[in-house]
Amino acid sequence: MVDDGGENAVEQTLTRLRALDARPEPDLGSPRTLADLYRDHRMRMVRLAVLLVDDPSTAEDVVQEAFAGLHRHWSGLRDEAAAVGYLRTAVVNGSRSVLRRRRTARDYVPPHQVNARSAESLAMLSAEHQAVVDALGTLPPRQREVLVLRYYGGLSEAEIAEATGITRGTVKSTASRALDAVGRAMNPGAG
Repeated sequence: MVDDGGENAVEQTLTRLRALDARPEPDLGSPRTLADLYRDHRMRMVRLAVLLVDDPSTAEDVVQEAFAGLHRHWSGLRDEAAAVGYLRTAVVNGSRSVLRRRRTARDYVPPHQVNARSAESLAMLSAEHQAVVDALGTLPPRQREVLVLRYYGGLSEAEIAEATGITRGTVKSTASRALDAVGRAMNPGAG
């Protein structure tokens, strides 16, 4: 089991990133348009995708595809409040597709080639926060998704289960294994 240090570091880093996204809730009395949703949620969705796919330009593409899908289905949307959940699920699924394509491509690339982070992304976080993000990068995709949705997205186990298509029990066990792995990655000498 991971000590509180690993969970606290993950929670602190992803909570800090979530605070960047905090904005007052829009007036729900007025009708919402797709443009309103785009303006209010695009950067939040991009940050979510960046944490999942670890590449800003790919994350922007994933989010753009999610909004394009929402636009295609906008007339059939029964509940505008469900649009944000639709976007989040579309971003998670789009990120999964990107990671699957990467894994396939990696099979054909010599192992000595490494994807490096941009200098801008490295400068955005302190060394401790960067260590957490680096440790998240070592996790299998499902574990990374669960931790990002839990601590960055602020979602409940039920919401994570709905967004990822897994059961609540799997969300709990996956989160536990992921936190343990992050703790080991951040403290390789500790048991």
